[in-house]
Amino acid sequence: MKKNLLIVNANYYQDISSGLLKSALKNLPKQHKIKIINVPGVFEIPVTISKNLKKFDAFIALGCVIKGQTPHFDFISQASTNAIMKLSIDSKKPIGNAIITCLNMKQATARKKKGAEAANAILSVLSQK
Repeated sequence: MKKNLLIVNANYYQDISSGLLKSALKNLPKQHKIKIINVPGVFEIPVTISKNLKKFDAFIALGCVIKGQTPHFDFISQASTNAIMKLSIDSKKPIGNAIITCLNMKQATARKKKGAEAANAILSVLSQK
């Protein structure tokens, strides 16, 4: 069955986000209608999904947060994860979370294929009866 899917791609780290996006798209069947919205960072993902809840059947959140010298990493990671989970539960719509949280760029580069896991997750939930 054809579904409308929205991918929200935080492209602050362009190389990482493009890898996440490619891996997600590779795992989504061609019959689905897919829209991609780029946002500047992961903090903008939940509000973008929220604004589009009624238009789509499922969502994929893509982005990367790399730990720096301040607690900013912890606040952004926790806030985005909590908001995405709340949106998914409240709307009863799957949101695949491929916002990777890493200690350094090497870890982020190694995890660029996490978009595929998020795509598989939403497909699994959409197929539930």
